[in-house]
Amino acid sequence: MRKIDSHLPNSPIFSLKSPTPQFPSVSFRFPTFFSTGRRFPRRVSCAKMSCQPQNTPPPTLKPITISYSELQDKDADLSVKIEEGFGPSGLGIISVSDVPGFPTLRQNLLRLSPILAGSPEEVKKELEDPGSRYSFGWSHGKEKLESGKLDLLKGSFFANPILDMPTTDASLIQRYPSYCRPNIWPSNDLPELEAAFKSLGKLLLDVGLMLAYHCDRYVNKGAPLSNSKGLEEILMHSRCHKGRLLYYFPTQHSDCGSQDAGIMSSWCGWHTDYGSLTGLTCGMFTRDSEELECPDSAAGLYIKTRSDQIVKVVFGQEEIGYQIGETAEILSEGRLCATPHGVQAPKGEKAVGVARSTFALFMQPDWDEKLNFPTEWPRHQELIPPNGTLTFGEYSEMLLNKYYHRLQ
Repeated sequence: MRKIDSHLPNSPIFSLKSPTPQFPSVSFRFPTFFSTGRRFPRRVSCAKMSCQPQNTPPPTLKPITISYSELQDKDADLSVKIEEGFGPSGLGIISVSDVPGFPTLRQNLLRLSPILAGSPEEVKKELEDPGSRYSFGWSHGKEKLESGKLDLLKGSFFANPILDMPTTDASLIQRYPSYCRPNIWPSNDLPELEAAFKSLGKLLLDVGLMLAYHCDRYVNKGAPLSNSKGLEEILMHSRCHKGRLLYYFPTQHSDCGSQDAGIMSSWCGWHTDYGSLTGLTCGMFTRDSEELECPDSAAGLYIKTRSDQIVKVVFGQEEIGYQIGETAEILSEGRLCATPHGVQAPKGEKAVGVARSTFALFMQPDWDEKLNFPTEWPRHQELIPPNGTLTFGEYSEMLLNKYYHRLQ
């Protein structure tokens, strides 16, 4: 995918040490609809990222927000909010507020990200797992960007926060190494990472399952689906959930193009998650491991809407964001819709030495869950067989072959 060449002027942004600002809700800008029995909506290729005029800053929006108490109420009808956030005209993201214990668990884990990234190279080397395409343990410079170049601007630590060893079946471990291999923990060099990672990951899964329940209620208001299982059931029984602790290195300290700092995908290239539901935290900005406010109001998360508009999306540090991925769109037959997104790095003198840490939990189907791709599915057509059916394990392993080193 081609990177956008425009620079953004300053616009309002959430500050780590200030109250959440009042931005217009997405529903005021993108009217929603729901039609029963429809085909998948047309997807706009991410390769064409020209939207606003070059000198016009994208609007800054706050996603639809659902409170934790609302999610707890299984009798509550949240269909309007689900449709506004995840439906065909939504941003593909919803934030959940007032989750008990979340702010502390977020802080406990994200503060470890710069420590891990700053560990001696020999320590990080021991945490690498080439046999899983670096899908467990430490990964840096192994993933390909939109341009085909290796991504040197962020480091990641991957683990399954629910199961340390998803299976002992040797044939499955060989067939699906990105999900079936065991976790790797820095037990000697950073022992507190394991508990902090698992605690936050399990919380994001629990809240995500509650959200998935209400997604199913929304989806089931339409025509019956060909798949009788709902998103909640599929995710509840999956062994493939993957947590990713991310550290975005300061661009000015990297060899790979600080001149790109003003590009909307300069810290993380445009992509659409291929899982079902991604829980993510608001980013924590640091310099020399000390937390600070983001020095550039244009930095942060950008989303490309289905109406071909790029918008900046902000949510509070005490909220959890949830984004729809490709497989939820497939399983819901287009009623829940994924959107491309990227992360822009801060720029300017005050941004020198500033890093960003965040955590994402990729809630994914089990490796043997069947996906029936629609004939008009626009992405990765070269991977889809004539009958249009792959398991999630087959599909995702082929994607990892595409963006990481191919396993023989």
